[in-house]
Amino acid sequence: MTLEEAIKNNPHLGKYVRELQEKTGRIPEFMSQLPRDIDKKNINLVYPVGDPIFIHIYGSPKNPAKYYSIEPEMTEVEKPKYQEILGIILKNTPQQPAADTAEKLREHIRKLLEKITVIGETTREKDKVALTHEQLKKIEYFIDRNIVGNGIIEPLVRDPYLEDIHDIGKYDIFVVHKIFGMIQTNVRFSSDAELDDWMRVMSERIARPVSDFRPISDGALPDGSRINIIYSREVSRRGSSFTMRKFSAIPASVTQLIKWGSISPEIAAYLWLCLENGMNVFVSGETASGKTTALNAILPFIHSKGKVYSVEDTAEVLAPQDTWQQMITRETGPKNSQVDMFTLLKLALRSRPTYVIVGEIRGVEGSVAFQAMQAGNSVMATFHASSVKKLIQRITGDPIKVPVTFIDNLNVVIILQAVYRQGASLRRCVSVEEIEGYVEEQKGVVTRAVFQWDPINDKHHFRGLNNSYILEALVAQKLGYADKKNIYKELELRAKVLERMTEQNIIDYYKVKDIIWAFERGGVDNLPFTL
Repeated sequence: MTLEEAIKNNPHLGKYVRELQEKTGRIPEFMSQLPRDIDKKNINLVYPVGDPIFIHIYGSPKNPAKYYSIEPEMTEVEKPKYQEILGIILKNTPQQPAADTAEKLREHIRKLLEKITVIGETTREKDKVALTHEQLKKIEYFIDRNIVGNGIIEPLVRDPYLEDIHDIGKYDIFVVHKIFGMIQTNVRFSSDAELDDWMRVMSERIARPVSDFRPISDGALPDGSRINIIYSREVSRRGSSFTMRKFSAIPASVTQLIKWGSISPEIAAYLWLCLENGMNVFVSGETASGKTTALNAILPFIHSKGKVYSVEDTAEVLAPQDTWQQMITRETGPKNSQVDMFTLLKLALRSRPTYVIVGEIRGVEGSVAFQAMQAGNSVMATFHASSVKKLIQRITGDPIKVPVTFIDNLNVVIILQAVYRQGASLRRCVSVEEIEGYVEEQKGVVTRAVFQWDPINDKHHFRGLNNSYILEALVAQKLGYADKKNIYKELELRAKVLERMTEQNIIDYYKVKDIIWAFERGGVDNLPFTL
C-alpha cells in the first residue's frame, strides 16, 4: 500500500497530511512495516494499524518524537446523529439474545444499523436516521470502537508496535513503543468523568469492577492484555490512572530474540540443551525487562511430546506443546471459592507434568516450586530480581522462605535487563548463571556465570566453554556421553542451526518451533536447510 492509496480509501488521512504539509512543509513517509534500525533522531512517518486508523510518529533532533493517532472525526452535523443512533442501539440491545463474542455483538449492531438508518439527505420514515454513505461508514466505526472495542484508546490497542499503554489522569497517555521507547501520544480523555466511565467499563470486562469502595483492579482483558486500574483521586492524586500491558497472540520466537540481539545463538543453544533435558530454569529481571517474552520464546525447546502445566495470575504463558494444562488463579468471590497459585501448584504435582511453568513467583508458592524440583519435577518460572544474588536473597527471605541449602535444586538463572544504549531502549540477557549449590565452608551458594554481556561492544561472551557445571555434570551425564567435553560440540551444532534460521530470516514463532521439533525427531537430516 502507498500513501496515495491509503488516502484514497481514507479521506481523513488526506486531510491530516495536507494540514501537516501546510504546517511543517513536509510530507510523512508511508511505511507498512517499521524496521528496527530506523533513524530515531529525525522521524516523520505514517503506518497503518487497520483501516481507518493510522499512526504518525513525528520528531526532530530538537524536539522529542510524539505519537499521533489519525482516525476519522465527526462533524457537528454527525455528532447528534451518532448520539441518536447510539441511544437506539443501547435501548434495543437488552432485548436481543446475549452476545458471548465480539463478532456476535458486531453482527447484532450491524443488523440494528440496517434497520434504523437510511441512505439519503432526509427521511420521512419514523425511527429512521438519514445518513450519507460516508457518514454511515464513520458512525459505524465509532459505534464499533466505543461499544465493542476499547473506546478512545482503540488506536493504541490496535498498534502491534506497542508494548504498554500508560495513562495518568485525563490528559497524559504515554506508550512504550517497541522501536521508539516511551513516547507521549495525542490521545486523551476529555474529562475526568469520561475517564472514570471508561475505567468502569473496562473493569467490568475483567469481572473486577472498580468503585470508590474498591478503587484498585487488576486482570486480563478478553484479548489477553493485562490491565491495572487505579480509580479515584483519593488514591491516585493526579486523577484515575491505568496501565495496560498488551498481549501478543503470537509470541516472539527465539530467533527473533537473536535477531534483536537480546541473546546470542550460543545462549539459545545452551538453553535448548537445558530444557530438552529437564533442567530447572528461572528467567529473572526487573520490570519490563522481557521476562515473559523470553520465557515464551524458549518453550519450544521443551520436548514436543512433553506435558506442560502452567500456573499464573494472568494468562501470559503460551506453550506450543499439545498437552498443555493452563491454570489461572481466581482471586474474586467468597473466600472459600478463591483459588491461589499455592493451591494450583500443589495440583500440578499430582498431574506428573514434564514441566511446571510458574508465571511469576512472588510468595509462598515459591516454596512449592522448590518442593516440586526436589521431587524430581522440572520447573520454569519468571522472577523479579536483577541479579542472582538478589534472587537468592528473595527466595530465602520472607515470604518464600526456601532454605538456602535447597537452592541447588535450581540449575540455571537467566538475568534480563532493559538497557539504554546509543539513544535506544533495548532488552538484553546480561548473564546466564549456573547454580552449583550451597557450600558449607563458604556459608553461601556457589554460582557460575556461563554467559556475560559486554555492554561496550553489545556482545555475549561464552565464559562457560569447557567449564560448564550444568552441561558437563548434569546434561552430558544424562545423555550418556563417555567424554563429557563432547557436549560442547552438540551446543555448537545447535547454535549453527539457530544461526542459520536467523540468517534466513526464519523468525515466525511456529515455523521456528517446527524446525526445532524436526531436529528433535531426526537431527540435522530433518532440517529444511543445510548447515
